[in-house]
Formats: sequence, C-alpha cells, structure tokens
Amino acid sequence: MEFLDNLVSSRLGGSSFFKGNKELYKFEKIKKLTKEVTLKNPHIPLIDMGVGEPDQMADLSIVEVLNEEARKKENRFYTDNGIDAFQESACKYLSTVYNLNNITKDNIMHGIGSKSILAMLPLCFINPGDICLMPKPAYPTLATYTKFLGGQVYDLPLCEGNNFYPDLLSIPADILKKSKLLYINYPNNPTGQVANTAFYEFVVRFAKKNNILVVCDLAYGSLTYDGCKPLSILSIDGAMDVCVEIHSLSKSFNMTGWRLAFLVGSEKAIKLYATIKAHTDSGQFKAIQLAGAYALDNYTLADVNCERYSRRLDLMVNTLKEVGFGVKKPKGGFYIYVPIPKGVKDGPKFKNAEDASLYILSNALISTVPWDDCGSFLRFSATYDADSLDAEIAIMKEIKDRLIKLNLEF
Repeated sequence: MEFLDNLVSSRLGGSSFFKGNKELYKFEKIKKLTKEVTLKNPHIPLIDMGVGEPDQMADLSIVEVLNEEARKKENRFYTDNGIDAFQESACKYLSTVYNLNNITKDNIMHGIGSKSILAMLPLCFINPGDICLMPKPAYPTLATYTKFLGGQVYDLPLCEGNNFYPDLLSIPADILKKSKLLYINYPNNPTGQVANTAFYEFVVRFAKKNNILVVCDLAYGSLTYDGCKPLSILSIDGAMDVCVEIHSLSKSFNMTGWRLAFLVGSEKAIKLYATIKAHTDSGQFKAIQLAGAYALDNYTLADVNCERYSRRLDLMVNTLKEVGFGVKKPKGGFYIYVPIPKGVKDGPKFKNAEDASLYILSNALISTVPWDDCGSFLRFSATYDADSLDAEIAIMKEIKDRLIKLNLEF
C-alpha cells in the first residue's frame, strides 16, 4: 500500500496521513463513549442534547413542491450557477426579512449548502502565506480550506468577558498585514450571542481599514427571540464593499439534508465565487431550488421553528437553573452555552469541559457538546427529539432528576 502513501498531498499530511492520529478528536470520544454507555444501560434512554440540526422535517408544503417539480422532465438538467426563480425569491426574502432593498440577482449565487460556499471562498482569495481570522470556537470549513491552500489561521477566542465577540483590536499588526478573510457567525454557534448594529458597524470599519473581506455566516439568521430582530451586516452603509454573507435554508426551514444556501455580495465578489463554483459543481437539482424558492417566498413557515425553539429554550433555562448552572436565554440560535460545574460534591473535580461532558454522559446518559476554547462551557441544544409540549416538559423533568442525582458542585 506504499503506492498511495507516497502520492498523498502535503496538505493532508503526505505519507503520514494513513498512520492516523492517536489522540481522538473530542466528537469521536463522545460518539465512542455514547455507544458504550448506551450498550451498558439498555433500559435507560439516552437524552441527546448535543444535536446541532433541526429535529423536524421541512414543512409538507415545501416537500410537495419538491415532489411536483421533481416529476417534470424539463427540471432534470444541470443548473450550473443557479436559476432565476431562486435568485428572485432570495432577493424578496432579503428585502422582507432583513430590509435589504438594493439587492439584485447579480448580488446572489446559490450553493449546495453553506459548507460548499465556505469551502470555495478561500479559493477565490487565499494565497500561500495569507491569513484567515477565525473565531474560536467556530464552524471550521473556511479555516480548513485556508490551510489546504497554504494559508494560515489566526484564532480569535470568543470569551465571555468580551460578550462572545472577537477582540479584533488585539490582533497584532503583522497578522493584520497578511490577513485576507475574517469569519463571523451571529446568531452564534455555540455561544448563542447575536450581533447588533454597533458591532457590525465596527466590523465594517475594521475591514475597510485593514483590507480584509468579512465572511458573515448567517446560518441561524432568522432564529431570533423575545423582540430581537434578524439583522444582516449588509444593512450597514458600505458593507457590500467589504462583506459577503451566507444564508442557509437548513436551520430556518428544516432543510438540512437538502443542501441549499446562497451567497450575497457585490457583483465582483459573486463573479469570483461563480467562477470557482462553475469548475467545482454543476448546481443544485432544479427541483430543490424551486422548493427553496417556495420556502423563501413563504418565509413565515420559519415562525413555527422560532416559536418551538423559544419555548424549549425557556424550559431549558429554567431546568438548568434549578440544577445550579449559571444560565440565561440566548436571543438567537438554538443553543444554550453554560459554564461547566466545578465537579461533583465529595467526588471528582472537572479539569475542563470535555471532562465534565464525558462524566455527565457516563453517569446520567445526557449527551452535551464541550468547548474549552476560551473558558470551559457545555452546549445544550434545543433540537432534541420531542413531538409535543408534554414530551418537552417530561424530558426537562428527566434531565433535572438525572443531573441533581449527580450532586454537581458549582
């Protein structure tokens, strides 16, 4: 098997790629331990609070459009860089939901999910030695592709002391000089923080001053609560010159596996992305784009998700408070991000979030996601599996009972 070993690209580690990594990635550890504890405790149901995707399927009206359009012979062809119907619906959606009234079809290009868009953008801008500024924690694709291209990643920890915003003023001058891209994501995964106008104005000024393109990932954009309205960075004066924004139908419309998103930016930015895209894929299936256009035209379909997540977040906040966690409801997204317990009374102390998460999984069969990038936090998701309010209340009661029995110390 040495033949392939000697051909592997250096970006994947060259001949060392197949030797593997002895240190398990944290999600692999969680997955492995989850399997072990469920096998040992077959009569105790696992409560999975780590799921990062919607628990419901897309509205049946969206599915019916897909069904109808998929049956049409004329929809079988490649769509390459998109169809007018989807772009027009995206324009109307941005105007209605985000009050962006100067967006045209020339400012929009679809993608086969946000992930593919994030993968292609570095190909448009990154040369060897260029730097991508990445909050930590964050969705990693933009950083991964930057490294693949010989670029570097500079981490910007999202700390509670800075309200989970990146500290852009702390970036050294030599890093700024070589920086090309800045990734931001609000409503944020995992912290739940939302952006406000003042933050976005600061980001736009920072980008202009330092000649850096802002990549704004708005995957959770429409999922906001308690009077907090969806906000686009492109509503800021001058933002179109220095920012691109990614909108996804996955979270808002429960269309995760459908793989449909779109990029918004200046005509030049879209032309760059479209050039890479044309050499990478042949476009999403036309029937899916037409179903997506229907979803965007009927944007109030997302309101059902907002109502469900807001209700579940309220229940989760009350439950975790009763256990002893320091927690408050986020204004956007569907995650609760809480500092870890110190440990167990008269028992083990937790060194970090991974330690706490694995202990809770092993002893209470509750799965969470740990983060140790700036402080130690656990992420609880509101996308757990439940089909009614009664079921949600019952799950919260079970979580409370199991966690209290652990005798956690805060």
